[in-house]
Amino acid sequence: MKILITGGNSAKALKLLKAFPNHFVLLADYGDVPGVITENYAFTSLGLLNLDSIAHLLLNFCITESIDSIIPLHDYEVEPLAKSAVLFSEYGIQVLTPQPELIDFFRSAEKNTFKNFAVFIHGECVYSSGGEIFIRREDELNGVFGYNAPDDELKLFTV
Repeated sequence: MKILITGGNSAKALKLLKAFPNHFVLLADYGDVPGVITENYAFTSLGLLNLDSIAHLLLNFCITESIDSIIPLHDYEVEPLAKSAVLFSEYGIQVLTPQPELIDFFRSAEKNTFKNFAVFIHGECVYSSGGEIFIRREDELNGVFGYNAPDDELKLFTV
């Protein structure tokens, strides 16, 4: 599987590499990005940032690069991608975000550097950096969520 993680220039994106050891991960960001390619991951540029056409830009990129799944780490990408998830799925691309109506619930009021993160796909925790076992949640729970302690409320893991 080929996974696109945006915000590729951030430390949070690099932390996410641990969650996908058996997949090829493309770490992408806007503007200048280091040209590094390895067996398991690569860095690439998404071009210039245009907030008015984020979903369109990312859909074109995903189709061109044969991406199977996208994880948006920039806060300004989450809502447009969540609203466009059905369109992405028509091209066989899974968007890992909460449902659009749930995004505000999972947003953190302040920027937080979480100690841990967990990756959920259709409510199932597929990876937890803290080693916790999360019981299956709502099917709509998709994406990467940060937390400090296992009993904390999960918040979007964004940059």
